[in-house]
Order: sequence, then structure tokens, then C-alpha cells
Amino acid sequence: MWLKNLTLLNFKNYNAADLKFSSTVNAFVGNNGAGKTNLLDAIHYLCLCKSYFNPIDSQQIKTGEDLFLVQGDFDKDEKNEKISCGLKRNQKKSFKRNKKEYDKLADHVGLFPVVMISPYDINIIMDGSEERRRFIDNVISQTDSRYLDELIVYNKHLLNRNALLKQVAATRTLDVALLQILDEQLVNSGNIIFQKRKEFLLDFIPLFDQHYRFLTNEAEQVSLTYQSQLNEQPFETLLAQSIDKDRILERTTTGIHKDELQFEIAQMPLKKFGSQGQQKSFLIALKLAQYSYLQKFKKFKPLLLLDDIFDKLDQHRIHKLMEMVSHHDFGQIFITDTDKKRVKAVFDEINVGVDLFDVAEGSVANA
Repeated sequence: MWLKNLTLLNFKNYNAADLKFSSTVNAFVGNNGAGKTNLLDAIHYLCLCKSYFNPIDSQQIKTGEDLFLVQGDFDKDEKNEKISCGLKRNQKKSFKRNKKEYDKLADHVGLFPVVMISPYDINIIMDGSEERRRFIDNVISQTDSRYLDELIVYNKHLLNRNALLKQVAATRTLDVALLQILDEQLVNSGNIIFQKRKEFLLDFIPLFDQHYRFLTNEAEQVSLTYQSQLNEQPFETLLAQSIDKDRILERTTTGIHKDELQFEIAQMPLKKFGSQGQQKSFLIALKLAQYSYLQKFKKFKPLLLLDDIFDKLDQHRIHKLMEMVSHHDFGQIFITDTDKKRVKAVFDEINVGVDLFDVAEGSVANA
């Protein structure tokens, strides 16, 4: 699978753009703020129906305009697939495959898998556990459409249980029968998600270890572990034991919405004890493991989007990374960088051709 072309209209800082790509490596080069990352985000839109950076679709429309359009042709299994996404202000987003609109966007997720590596990913390490759960959920959702449905169901049940707890605090009376029903719904859905996350991480963690060792020449010892309250006790037991605490706090304090990924370096928290280079290597290994996992389950190569990837990596790690992603295990790659000479030098060194595009303040052309 690869993306043959990309057409933009009023998307972010672009009035219009029409690009044709190589099936191997494509690099967008230009100054910061020129719009390089926006091109990667447009590709992300075509693959996953949304921006990588901003969940509000209307904010992708160029300032002063009334609509945006992103369109591209994929070559998949030697067939052409035309994907288009459009939005008019104050209207519902339109997403089409071969000119036919989807009934629900979840049906598209996973058909054209993609992995993005961006400086924004530092949130996975530095922010709260929600970011790390979102990472897990995004990977699994691209291989299992039912997982996404189950997450939506779980969050609905969680909302209902929290609403009941707030009502109990206000009225000082508890409808025990209703609580039992809500608990049962939450347990059924939560157990499915927990099981899928456990199975996913059994496959994922060895892939992560492999990529990190390669990137760093085994310079550091790192670990990634899955923490869940459901590892300790059954979900229904946890809910029963926490009901008094839940009533005081007016929210559900146990469940898979509290799951965590723990990142460590030399048995210490990566967030506090990892250097910027070590943290970036850890993130890159995470994302390359995501790529390998998707490829394993999809039986074809996802797209790989590398945003500003050379920043904060030493020359050795840059070389190892490019050597890895340019290997036959990887498919089509899109890269952004501020330095055209650096991009050319990196790929010349590993003897890989690259198609270059000059980006300047909302315009883009072949270099």
C-alpha cells in the first residue's frame, strides 16, 4: 500500500496543493512554520479520518475560508482507492472512499494504517496516563474495529455510573438495583478491553525491546510494563470494594480507565531520569514497534510519517534510524526537516533515493 498523490484545498495554511509521491521516501523541507507538518497531518486525515494534533475538525479550515478538502489516491493490492475528506463550516464532516460516503467513520479506521512520529509525542512520556492509554487504544483500533466500538460502550457505561454517583451525593439515597446493573455493564465491557490490551502488549513489548536495542546499540536498559488494577483482582470485586470511596469522590475510581504503561530506564522513571535523546529514542522505538505490530496483523506495510525526526538525536542514532526505516521491512515514508542538505546526506550515506519537496509559507513544490 502507498499514497500516490495528495490534493489540498483550504487546509490549514494551504490555499491549494497538488502533489505526486514516490512509493519509497518523500521529504518535505523548509523553515519552521512553513507548513511541512500540515502535509503529514493531511495524510493522517486520509488514513484515520482525523488530525493527529487537533480533534476539532473546523479548526483545520484555512482562516477566512468556509470549507476544506483533502483528497488522495492510494495504491492498495494494485487497485486504486480514492479517499476524500471534506468539511464545510457548521456542517457534518464528509468522508468518502471511491466516492461513496461512509455510514460511520470507524469503518474506515484500519483500512489504510499509518504511524506518525512527532515531537508532540513527548506527551506520551511527560503527560498523565490518559496519553499512554490513548496510544494503546489507537494501535489496537487499527487492527480491531470491535475494540473501538467496545471503548465507546465502556465510556458510555462509565458516564452513566458517574452520573448515578453524583445523584447519590445530591439525594443521599442509593438505588442499589440500578448500581448493580451499571456495574454489570461496566464489568462486561471492561473485561473485554482488558483482555485485548493484555493480548496486545504480549505481542507489542518484544517488538519495542527489539527496536530500542537496535537504535541504541543496547547502550541503555529500558522497560515497558502494563499496569492494571484488573491484574490484581476481578473487576466486580474492585467495584464492590471501592463503592464507599466512589460515593465520596462522586466518580468511579477503579477500572480499565485507570490502566497505565510504565516507562523505565535503568529501573528509574524515564520521565524524570531519561535525557532528551533517551526519551526521543524510547518514543521512536514505541512507534516503530507500533509499525511492526500493524504490519504483522495487516500483512502489508503501513505508511510511516516522520515529523522533525532528526532534532535531539545524535548522528549515530539518526544513522541507525534511517538504516532501519529504509530497510525493506518498511514501505512508503514521509519525512519533514528544516535542512535539505542534512536529508540528502543522511540518505546518500545509506544509499537510498529520496524525493524532495520545498515548502515555503503554504506553498509546496518538487525540489
